[in-house]
Amino acid sequence: MKYFTQFLLEEKTKNTEFKTIFDSLENKKQILFLTTSNRSKPEEKPKTTQIAYFIKNNLKNKNLKIIETPSLNIHPCEGNISSKKGNGCGLKESLLKDENKNPSGLHRCWCSLSNKDDELWKISKELFNSDCVIFFGSVRWGSMNSYYQKLIERLSWIENRHTTLGESNIVKNISAGLIIMGHNWNVDQVMETQKQVLNFYGFKVEDKLCWSRQWTKDASDETSSGYKVDNVEFKEII
Repeated sequence: MKYFTQFLLEEKTKNTEFKTIFDSLENKKQILFLTTSNRSKPEEKPKTTQIAYFIKNNLKNKNLKIIETPSLNIHPCEGNISSKKGNGCGLKESLLKDENKNPSGLHRCWCSLSNKDDELWKISKELFNSDCVIFFGSVRWGSMNSYYQKLIERLSWIENRHTTLGESNIVKNISAGLIIMGHNWNVDQVMETQKQVLNFYGFKVEDKLCWSRQWTKDASDETSSGYKVDNVEFKEII
């Protein structure tokens, strides 16, 4: 029997890809949602963040945690991958030696050592305790938003361990998905690029956990009225 959320999505949106996300998440043991869009007004959550909470509130599987990445103090990547000494990202010497912040012993990032107030560990701690992660974010000027990009760059050591350093793939058993939205340009291309990035990192990217929406194909539509209609139509989804 279909539960309410499936019925709602089927009847109002006719969007099979989005509807199947619920079914795909039911059997996951521990789910992590990482939202990356932001708003200046805290009472107005971004669209993709609203979707994250909508899924959580209507999912039978309650083993799900949401982390709003913009609320964390995450420093920019230091670029140790391409220094003149070669690729030094994720070396064993960059281990975060703190059992509370790094109980898995897998978090290795020089930037975490350089900045004592850095909070990337709050994400990695939950990530390595999960069997499924979905990234949520907005497309801005043809690319993923800056908070998403900063997060992905700071997680480079995950990929570097098994590609450059020849160690094991520490996320091979973690399913991954993407939910992204944009107003008028490049959403499909961004989706394919970021799915490839997550594949490079070693995640098990599942198409059933990926969903995207672009309001219009007219890249020149920057009218205020268009953005207002976009928001009204979005409300019909959730």
